[in-house]
Amino acid sequence: MIRNRDILIVGLQPWDIEIGSNCKNIAIELSRHNRVLYVNAPVDSNTLVKEKTNPWLGKRLEIMKGDTQLFSVANNLWNYYPKNTIYSINWIPNTSLFKRINRLNNKKFAANIKEALKILNFKDFILFNDSDMFRSYYLKELLNPTLSVYYSRDNLMSVSYWRRHGTVLEPELMNKSDLVTANSPYLARVAKQYNANSFYVGQGCDLSIFDPGKTHVLPDDLRKIKGPIIGYIGTIISSRLDINLLMELCRKKEEWNFVFVGNADEQFKLSGLFDLKNVYYLGLRKESELPSYLAGFNIAMNPQLISELTIGNYPRKIDEYLAMGKPVVATQTETMEFFREVVYLGKTAEDYIKLITKALDENSRELIRRRIEFAGSHTWENSVMQISNAIRQVRPELFRNET
Repeated sequence: MIRNRDILIVGLQPWDIEIGSNCKNIAIELSRHNRVLYVNAPVDSNTLVKEKTNPWLGKRLEIMKGDTQLFSVANNLWNYYPKNTIYSINWIPNTSLFKRINRLNNKKFAANIKEALKILNFKDFILFNDSDMFRSYYLKELLNPTLSVYYSRDNLMSVSYWRRHGTVLEPELMNKSDLVTANSPYLARVAKQYNANSFYVGQGCDLSIFDPGKTHVLPDDLRKIKGPIIGYIGTIISSRLDINLLMELCRKKEEWNFVFVGNADEQFKLSGLFDLKNVYYLGLRKESELPSYLAGFNIAMNPQLISELTIGNYPRKIDEYLAMGKPVVATQTETMEFFREVVYLGKTAEDYIKLITKALDENSRELIRRRIEFAGSHTWENSVMQISNAIRQVRPELFRNET
């Protein structure tokens, strides 16, 4: 494990984000042995207009105008709120012009970061960039870190916002970074086209609340559902889940009950899926309640839609399902091949029917034990160890004083 270094982290998600964040988990793990500064992205002019009534923005503006923007959130871990706002420029059609104005944004961002680095007396620091290909594009030149790492965790080029200029800037940023790390083999393979020092570093998960040894009281809305329960927990959006597969599956197996826990988008709500007699849409639940719902499932599923957006992603929910020992049926992807020994993989509704039937029939204590053990190996400690190993391969001299 890399130790006794100063590490600057920038990325797409602020520290106070309400959903799970790879970057935050990595920062916490790195801070066990290093000093870590986690910098929120600066507020842009478009956000100032469109989100002016949002309490989140009000909090940000209050901090930006206050006496301090640097906060200690844990031992060896600080969070910084940049004071400067930046221009919203993604509407610019010409990438060359975009890059010139983007450099101005980067200079404003870098100027604030330098203030925080000075306060903390960070020296010879490592720059870890979580996919922030625009606002942090020039930070290597402007901040002069001893090492720069680009972290790829989603195929952002499938999203129009990032694709407009990202098809040029992300490969360039990967190329000039000292190394690239990725949380899926697909994304590592894409990165290797632009930087030979590209590494698959796995994915960590915080599975502390998904404890199969605890007694989980079934929620009232789940207890009343009889028969085999096939469940899904997570955001229910048409860009990531296969509506057609689900419609066919639920219609063909009326004797099974299908439960969905999470927020659904309009396309799902209008699809007619939730109107079927054997489908139960329970809506969003608190994170602390999710293990109790999962405990009531006979089968957990991930009917992922295969697209440019999802083809390279790592579905963390699979580890959460497995941590509770649940049989899991999921759509086959390159990343899911790593789960083949403990997860049932298919592509069609007919595959799902056959695999769910098989999973119900053959479930055993031994299979439950293997699932729990497998999920337990996917820790943030292990993932950050892989990141450290990648750095060691590229810059072994950084580990000479790691006592």
